Amino acid sequence: MTTRRSFLAGLGAVGVSAQVTWADVGAPSFLSAARTPDEGYVLAGLSQAGAIVFHIPLPTRGHAAAVHPIRPEAVAFARRPGVYALVLDCVTGKVTAQLDSPENRHFYGHGTFSADGALLYTTENDPESGNGVIGVWDATLGYKRVGEFLSGGVGPHDIKLMPDGETLVVANGGIETHPDSGRTRLNIPTMQPRLSYLSLSGDLSEQVELRPSLHKNSIRHLSVSDDGLVAFAMQWQGSKVLEPPLVGLHRRGAAVKLIQARPRDHRALRGYVGSIALSADAREVAVTSPKGGVVQVFQVRSPSQYSVVPLQDVCGISAGWAGFNVTSGAGSWGTISNGQISNRQNKMLNWDNHLISASHLPD
Repeated sequence: MTTRRSFLAGLGAVGVSAQVTWADVGAPSFLSAARTPDEGYVLAGLSQAGAIVFHIPLPTRGHAAAVHPIRPEAVAFARRPGVYALVLDCVTGKVTAQLDSPENRHFYGHGTFSADGALLYTTENDPESGNGVIGVWDATLGYKRVGEFLSGGVGPHDIKLMPDGETLVVANGGIETHPDSGRTRLNIPTMQPRLSYLSLSGDLSEQVELRPSLHKNSIRHLSVSDDGLVAFAMQWQGSKVLEPPLVGLHRRGAAVKLIQARPRDHRALRGYVGSIALSADAREVAVTSPKGGVVQVFQVRSPSQYSVVPLQDVCGISAGWAGFNVTSGAGSWGTISNGQISNRQNKMLNWDNHLISASHLPD
């Protein structure tokens, strides 16, 4: 692996002032936060085969990251509720900017860039009103905050840019929190999770709500296919006696399709899906449950056809070349395909919740 020092020295030796790209840090296919054996924290870049191509120290536990579409730059978000995010130069390993949430705002752990990388959109909370907010940051001005708009619900968590490059889809989990109460859920009896579609200027174009009996099913994480299929993962906040679906599929203008495994397999999720991913061809959707220690992979057109793969403390998942790649809090990396896990490795890192796809980057 080329080190940052040798790479930068090479540029200086030949007098090159070329624009640095993701190829200069090993063209990672994935990013993930992790805890090191000495109880430190890092953001790591990984190849399709699971090789660690770089790792950068973080001051506290990370959650997810937003990948700049052009520059080798990532915005690492602290575990929610957080009040800052760090902009990392993945070549030098330096923090080039820090996003500090404004007064009466805090981050919810996720963000996404505009297609040209000029703007960053972050999910946030306004604890005084209880409304969800999308913060807007100008990456061309050193990540200056330039605006905000309502998220279309309460407790926005994940956010993705749709393939049209003009629409954001937001997972409004419906759960109200307050910085003074940490991660305490304040409104479970009145939750209203929503999947919201917003223009880049904040106009609400479409919104989906679950039926009333599922109002305690918090919509948390998203995956979007190239043709606009949105898969969303949920976490049940209601009675353990009920076992509602935890996976949904949606196309704009159509009704939501909820899917779940047969009762015994569904119970293995323990009411909690940690991450979700559509396959590269959008024929499969996979979900993880760290609480249940299981991965479930469904056929999108025939959800009754599915496979179950056990893996202790599994949470991170993303589409790969040969199926899905997964990470676990116990340190595992592996590839899941045809109901089996292969290429299993232990990286001596305790991976955090999400394996962020950088599939648009050069490989």
